[in-house]
Amino acid sequence: MTNSRKNGGRIPLHAGKTTILVADDDACIRDLCERALRDYRVLQAGTTQEAVRIYKKEPVDLILSDVMMPGGSGIELLKQVKLLDPNAAVIIMTGFAEKEIILEALKEDADDFINKPLNLLQLRTAVDNALSKKALKEELANIKRADQLKSNFLSLISHKLRTPITGISLFLQNIHRGCYDSDNEYFLQNAEMANEEAVYLSRLVADLLTFSRIMIDDDEDQQEECNLNAIASELLIKAREAHGKSAIDIDLNLGELPTLFLYKKKISFALYQIIDNAFKFSGEMGHVGLTTVASGNEVCMIVSDSGVGIHRTEFAKVFEKFYQIDPDNTGQVRGFGLGLFYARDFIRQNNGSITLDSEPGLGTTVTICLPLQ
Repeated sequence: MTNSRKNGGRIPLHAGKTTILVADDDACIRDLCERALRDYRVLQAGTTQEAVRIYKKEPVDLILSDVMMPGGSGIELLKQVKLLDPNAAVIIMTGFAEKEIILEALKEDADDFINKPLNLLQLRTAVDNALSKKALKEELANIKRADQLKSNFLSLISHKLRTPITGISLFLQNIHRGCYDSDNEYFLQNAEMANEEAVYLSRLVADLLTFSRIMIDDDEDQQEECNLNAIASELLIKAREAHGKSAIDIDLNLGELPTLFLYKKKISFALYQIIDNAFKFSGEMGHVGLTTVASGNEVCMIVSDSGVGIHRTEFAKVFEKFYQIDPDNTGQVRGFGLGLFYARDFIRQNNGSITLDSEPGLGTTVTICLPLQ
């Protein structure tokens, strides 16, 4: 079990090994705990302040804290840690049996108590129980989160599908009522609108199938040799044709790249989402550029456009699930807001990174970097 609360989702150096932080001003107690818990990665702190610093920096799964320490009590450490992570697991070690201490620790959601002098069997049992309890809490939290995401997604789908279906339905109802003359200009305009909505509806369904297919095939995806220049060129043409923006100039600068072993489906999906957005948020005229370059220990793909751009306050949000940029403030942004979320996720699965730079009205530049090894 590892804690992914820190490091932005990156895998920590000691991935796979549960980390326990022992906070006690007595070095002998800390060493005793470390020897008793040799199956775990153990960190030590002699003060409350040091323990908080370590907790903020390291992926700690459980804290063993003495009640009395220099610079603050174990209860104070418990409070600070719970503010950082309400699901944090904390066991209080105490040589005192005062009712007030126990009640205050329970009030602050301590997971267990161990009396001093330490009984090593009791110590190991308490640690195992607290970690099991934490794992159960995290599993329940993940289930609730998944249920909420499912509910949000179903609500989003119903809203997104309802808009084009309503437009097409109204047009067909008016035809049935005899409201149009087939030679009337108004009829032709509405027929064109209905056709555009039908095309958009078809694209939404195709996107849904794509997302579901990627999720279903996730465990079957294997790394394979990838020619990124060939993939990028093909996706660039595909995106321009999909948007019907033939007047947009394409600026293609392909450098000499080595062959990389990647999850091809995922990296292709991620790159297409970036290119697709470049066309989506550009007008009928303008340019979309794609540059590939190998430098140092990585390969980078740079996608730029002359579109509407993004305000810096939205940089972090664009990769959130269901978030959509609405430059015209219409409230009718098309799509599901999932493309960039999965794009970043898939790039990270290929050990890569994605960054963007943009200014409103001046276009956007997105850079994807992948390690050579």
